[in-house]
Amino acid sequence: MLWLKAFHVIAVVTWFAGLFYLPRLFVYHAEASESVVRERFKIMERRLLVMTNIGATLTLIFGVATLAWWLMHVPGYFKANAWLHAKLLLVVLLYAYHGYLVRLTREFAEDRCTRSSRWLRIFNEVPALLLIGIVILVVVQPFKG
Repeated sequence: MLWLKAFHVIAVVTWFAGLFYLPRLFVYHAEASESVVRERFKIMERRLLVMTNIGATLTLIFGVATLAWWLMHVPGYFKANAWLHAKLLLVVLLYAYHGYLVRLTREFAEDRCTRSSRWLRIFNEVPALLLIGIVILVVVQPFKG
């Protein structure tokens, strides 16, 4: 069980590295005016998205495995922990955010992104807010039944 948790946390850290940095690259990309610089950002964004996708996939695998362990070893675990329901809702929002990053990466690769650097800077804060909520729910477990 502890191994599952450890690998889950490692995967989450990997995933969040991409969730934090990829939108920052978008800001710089949106502000770049030279074509050679914009092409370099496209390569960086594509490569970082690959790492981010790996982190997201491993997070899901180890998260589901950890949850399955709890469900097998603690009867009623899912029903008794409302904090877990709230955490999973925030995780779903993170995966939706990740999906939007995939879309933005494609738009930038095709020179179709119309979002301003200001919008992208604000968008860049979303995963931090979700992370704060998730960590508080996991550590404090405020709705524990």
